[in-house]
Amino acid sequence: MAGSKTSREVFGKLADGDSVEAVTLTNAAGMSVKIISYGASIQSVCIPDVRGYVADVTPGYTTLDEYVAQPQFFGSTVGRVANRIAHARFTLDGTEYHVPANDGVNSLHGGEVGFDKVNWIVTDCDEDALSVTLLYISPDGDQGYPGNLSVTATYRLSEDNAVSVHYRATTDAPTCVNLSNHAYWNLGGEGSAYDAMDHLLMIPAERFLPVDSALIPTGERRNVAGTAFDFRTPTPIKNHVRDVADEQLRHGRGFDHNWVIDEAVAPAPRLLALLEDPHSGRTMTLYSNQPGLQFYSGNFFDGSTAGKAGKSYRMGDAIALEPQMFPDAPNQPAFPSVTLLPGEVYENSIIWRFGTTKEELA
Repeated sequence: MAGSKTSREVFGKLADGDSVEAVTLTNAAGMSVKIISYGASIQSVCIPDVRGYVADVTPGYTTLDEYVAQPQFFGSTVGRVANRIAHARFTLDGTEYHVPANDGVNSLHGGEVGFDKVNWIVTDCDEDALSVTLLYISPDGDQGYPGNLSVTATYRLSEDNAVSVHYRATTDAPTCVNLSNHAYWNLGGEGSAYDAMDHLLMIPAERFLPVDSALIPTGERRNVAGTAFDFRTPTPIKNHVRDVADEQLRHGRGFDHNWVIDEAVAPAPRLLALLEDPHSGRTMTLYSNQPGLQFYSGNFFDGSTAGKAGKSYRMGDAIALEPQMFPDAPNQPAFPSVTLLPGEVYENSIIWRFGTTKEELA
């Protein structure tokens, strides 16, 4: 397309001398997204607001050293198993496997050295398609998981301001796989003077998964009606996020729960969420083929992390919406299975479509 382009450069070097690449995709409308090979991560997403002002709407760091020194899953691919595994262990085909306990007694986002902390290989960079494909080969025993797992992540930018990633994985032995992308969002801009709690959020789910005090699902699927977890119509996040009367919100210090979109992977991406910033007029529509959506309201940002604009991120400054299978699925037979067998293909397709309200704001 005329006016669209792809650029490729070195983002930095790791301690072992390995180069981390950055690929920037820019469409004819002027929207751009930068992908770095470290963690197969989204490093920036720059889009206009309703008045045409362009801002970077995803938190992250300016330098590779910051990503390595203070990991926060910014825009990263998380796996082999996203979210939490209770007591950092699971049983597969009669064998018990132990994975790193990096979240109290539980394992989080693949362990101490998950997919967010490895340097993927850029295998294809297509200027015509405005896409980049990255590859990671996770060896048998990686973070305690069985089987050699081959994973690709293909990011694309469309001319109508949609960013997508398609994850694909195959294995040579039975294993567990649940990949997601952990991008954070503040549609006002990652260095904005205001947080994301004024954002309107819609999640078309009638049930969510309650958790215990360690944020492990109890196994219940609870109806959202009459609760703080009802986002079936666009609702300001701030309405209930600090409701200390709700035990579930006390457990997570806000929202850190999985919504049940369905009970199975869909054949094609479907609507998972709508997000709107009433100040800038920017909107984001989220689609995926996954049955669950983890909504995390940025509860543990404590001011110790400074982002690309030099602003310290504090509680609620940004949110994450992570399409995935259900948390702790390897230990909960009533949840959809995350087991991947040889000859099978794991796929997670995620689309973030950006726009504006097109309304004149006060």
